[in-house]
Amino acid sequence: MENGPGHDASESIRAAHRAARRSDAFADRADFDDATRGFVAALEPCVIRAEDGSVVWDGDAYAFLNGDRPDTVHPSLWRQSRLTALQGLFQVVEGVYQVRGLDLSNMTLVEGERGVVVIDPLISEETAAAALALYRAHRGDRPVTGVLYTHSHADHFGGVKGVTTQAEVDAGRVPVLAPEGCLEHAVSENVYAGTAMARRAGYMYGAGLPKGPRGQVGAGLGQTTSTGRVTLIPPTVDITRTGQEETVDGVRMVFQLTPGTEAPAEFNVLLPDRRALCMAENATHTLHNLLTLRGALVRDPHAWATYLTESIALFGDRCDVVFASHHWPTWGRERAMSYLAQQRDLYAYLHDQTVRLLNRGYTGAEIAETLRMPPALEAAWHTHGYYGSVSHNVKAVYQRYMGWFEGNPALLWQHPPVESARRYVEFMGGAAEVLRRARTSFEQGDFRWVAQVVDHVVFADPSNTQARELQADALEQLGYGAENGTWRNFYLTGAQELRGEWVGTPATAASPDVLAALSLDQLVDSLAVRIDGPRAWHADVAVRFVLPGSDPLTLRLGNGVLTGVRGDNPAAGRPHAVLVLGEPLLRGLLLGVLPPDDLLRQEGVALDGDPSVVAELFAYLDSPDPDFAIVTP
Repeated sequence: MENGPGHDASESIRAAHRAARRSDAFADRADFDDATRGFVAALEPCVIRAEDGSVVWDGDAYAFLNGDRPDTVHPSLWRQSRLTALQGLFQVVEGVYQVRGLDLSNMTLVEGERGVVVIDPLISEETAAAALALYRAHRGDRPVTGVLYTHSHADHFGGVKGVTTQAEVDAGRVPVLAPEGCLEHAVSENVYAGTAMARRAGYMYGAGLPKGPRGQVGAGLGQTTSTGRVTLIPPTVDITRTGQEETVDGVRMVFQLTPGTEAPAEFNVLLPDRRALCMAENATHTLHNLLTLRGALVRDPHAWATYLTESIALFGDRCDVVFASHHWPTWGRERAMSYLAQQRDLYAYLHDQTVRLLNRGYTGAEIAETLRMPPALEAAWHTHGYYGSVSHNVKAVYQRYMGWFEGNPALLWQHPPVESARRYVEFMGGAAEVLRRARTSFEQGDFRWVAQVVDHVVFADPSNTQARELQADALEQLGYGAENGTWRNFYLTGAQELRGEWVGTPATAASPDVLAALSLDQLVDSLAVRIDGPRAWHADVAVRFVLPGSDPLTLRLGNGVLTGVRGDNPAAGRPHAVLVLGEPLLRGLLLGVLPPDDLLRQEGVALDGDPSVVAELFAYLDSPDPDFAIVTP
């Protein structure tokens, strides 16, 4: 076994791939026919740059997928990546087009009386602008007359300023429609735990991996995430109920609210005049995540399945094609409804069987290891775990109902990772003996065990070069064997960082536009989670901000807790200082753009009380670390 990046696939991985490749399902070309149907034109070259010349999207880097599958990629993931790498402008039905393969998500364009309504403008301003330009090059220079965000994730709103402007929206010429609560969830998800999520997203999407047969080949839902400017224009029209109808530029739309499915705020939308149904991200050509590897709130598979049943009931007789904000459409009413029904059964089965087994005393890890999907679902390509997986989705269902504790008191108060690792290594006879035994397991193809046991050596002594190399080798083989794109990216990114190529956080969705969309209450919440509690145990500080035309806001720090209180509420108590100022200055202070000392020197700011308490209040803030360690302590 050689050390260093780019090893060959082991014989055990090659054998597993040969067994998977023997499936008759690989002869089914229906997905390739659907993924290329309606093709109009590709973006050539498929390289999109920011204003400074940096590359934010490189679809051409995936040209290697046109070749023969290597031993270092699971056959099923290779197939899925070939499909998701297809890029260009496609016609769904007359008057409905999609641009696919220019970002993780799709942009859908619905032609109206004067212009075009955009559904989900990708992640980045640059990729969205390129997608719109590709559409216009072949369908004419139609103005954007409306925008829809199907849900609250950044890959469905981040490129909005690539297709329209805040001025156009403010003037009422371009309405922005979104499900109720979309803005609140969009900004909170990317801010409160945004640093940790962004760091782990670098692993999940493999943003720091080289693209190629030994590196990043896709993420299952799409190839990867673009790295351009994430923008946000707040919605102007809220969709508040199922059955709500709206018309924009002559485009009639009927909405189905689906909160708590793939996103906390989400909707599906029927285009009745085109007999076309957009399923947002509630039905795609993969098993989706109930808990993403980057981190998020656990999603509700029971609600997800229930809403899919409702979709079939509401729209089954009114559509001839189903499309989504990822992947390719499914044409024909019978095929489309069968597809939705199988997607429904997928989430319902995971939920129901996990709950059944946890009520028999099985733990999440035990259920994940033994649960198998019904044969009819396993036979359908779109139910495979390219993005989510049966394994980590089962554990998510268990977590949703039972939490982290499995009920075994021996696991109630374990040592933290480093202390446990040191004790494990000592009990197992020392690092040299653990590595000797682990190398034998590696040669036997038991890479899961190697990763599990050598992790203790790495955490006990991160400077142990032999342990890091063996752990990297094991993670690399696990990546080569993964059908799931995000598992592959996690494994290979972990291997890369163990070998000294630090990835850090390649991209974050907490952009200026997202931060600007936070309400004052959300800004206070974002500061509260940054208070260094132990340092602030004995602090007693209260500052009241008086805003013209608005209730005063008091920030009180006590017992290590920052609380925001509106108005003259008794909970606000007596402040140590009162500042009269405009909301833009307060926002600058809360966002950290305007230091307290500079704030007090601003024109129009009046202070009553002790000026030092303002600086004291903000001195207790801790700074998040966007590059924290993951595969080492």
